Amino acid sequence: MANDLNQCQFIGRLGKDPEIKYMPNGDPVANMSIACGWKGKDKEGTEWVRIVAFGKLAEIMGKYLRKGSQVFIQGSLRTRKWQGQDGSDRYTTEIVADKMQMLDSRGDQNGAQQQAQADSGHAAPSTDFDDSVPF
Repeated sequence: MANDLNQCQFIGRLGKDPEIKYMPNGDPVANMSIACGWKGKDKEGTEWVRIVAFGKLAEIMGKYLRKGSQVFIQGSLRTRKWQGQDGSDRYTTEIVADKMQMLDSRGDQNGAQQQAQADSGHAAPSTDFDDSVPF
């Protein structure tokens, strides 16, 4: 459907250092969670947002981001299916990042903002999840 849009943007702080793993073909994958605060009329809280990145963007995240880093993340919302240790089906919803911008000056001597964008040639792996809408 040409009129659909799946784009998310978040600003938050990393709860711990990014976890970097490598796919069988050697491409890096970064996994992390960021804390995003919210305020309502009578309440406030924090939502933890799971982020995954691939390729060059994953390398950059692993090299420059640390626990507490403030980042802007842009990407698409994905739900993937996987098998738990007990063999049961599990589902994870996460943001597949295609853009990241560091918002604090940690590790940057002149305080300039660093920006990274995923290579257009690297697509996220497809999921085997049936995402048909029941209505």
